Amino acid sequence: MKAPWITYRPEIKVLDATIRDGGLINNSHFDDGFVKAVYETCVEAGIDYMEIGYKNSADVFPKDKYGPWRHCHEEDVYRIVGDNNTPLKLAAMADMGGKSNWAKEVLPKDQSPLDMIRVCCYANQISEACEAIHHCHEMGYETTCNIMAISVEQDAAIDEALDAVAKTPAAAVVIVDSFGALYSEQIRMLCERYAKAIEGTGMQVGIHAHNNQQLAFANTIEAIICGANRIDATMAGMGRGAGNCSMELLLGFLRNPKYKIRPIWKLLQSHFSNLDGMEWGPLPQYIMSGQHNQHPRDAMAARAGDTKDQFLEFFDACMRDI
Repeated sequence: MKAPWITYRPEIKVLDATIRDGGLINNSHFDDGFVKAVYETCVEAGIDYMEIGYKNSADVFPKDKYGPWRHCHEEDVYRIVGDNNTPLKLAAMADMGGKSNWAKEVLPKDQSPLDMIRVCCYANQISEACEAIHHCHEMGYETTCNIMAISVEQDAAIDEALDAVAKTPAAAVVIVDSFGALYSEQIRMLCERYAKAIEGTGMQVGIHAHNNQQLAFANTIEAIICGANRIDATMAGMGRGAGNCSMELLLGFLRNPKYKIRPIWKLLQSHFSNLDGMEWGPLPQYIMSGQHNQHPRDAMAARAGDTKDQFLEFFDACMRDI
């Protein structure tokens, strides 16, 4: 009998999405000290990529409402990382569907501290996503394609989207369980489907899991077992709604000696124990939305109200929507 869980797979790359996904809780209003602390922790912990925010349009996300990490203008990123003379690569996410003016706002790589643009889309936005991938690649960036809300897509739509992505220079295509609705068996089937679609391209499969049913870590492990090499996690699982796979759990599982867990615990003690007004985790409404494969926007609204602990009404509403 073999024991592969005590060794590690060096091909695996870890991306920290704390500031980007966590910014969906507070409209990206993290102060510089917090962002810099996460950046320095990623460096010290040996993490491969840090997604520092969105590369989205200020016309759609106005600056009087959203913090700088919704736009990731170069001067803001430079203020945090300087020249980033470290092995850590920096990423930003560009949403399709009019949220990002990527053709204008993604500068040539030699004018930016960013290393990677993660192109994010729904399956029906795949044509724009492929155009954005080609554009960002020509600008000098590494790219990925993150297909969102995969749990509600028809097989034919998934296959069509993957066929299109396979023709692009993206480094990876990422399974995104946006609603935290998937189970390990479904993750396994999706990994196999994605791997088959990109076979021979050199592209890799990634995973971005949400924790509505407390399965983000387990589903991430399943994806890794099935060959996924691009892995997302966040510090303390911080992220929209129920949050994500926790970085401190992931690094412990990976067993790769290049990753150091102590800096993560140091960050959580010094910067996460006193975060005011931010809530995430598998709370009742998020569990319900995950179980019913629904977008968490209604659950987030319910948690923001005065009756957030009166969740039977939300459950009944979920049942009516089935």
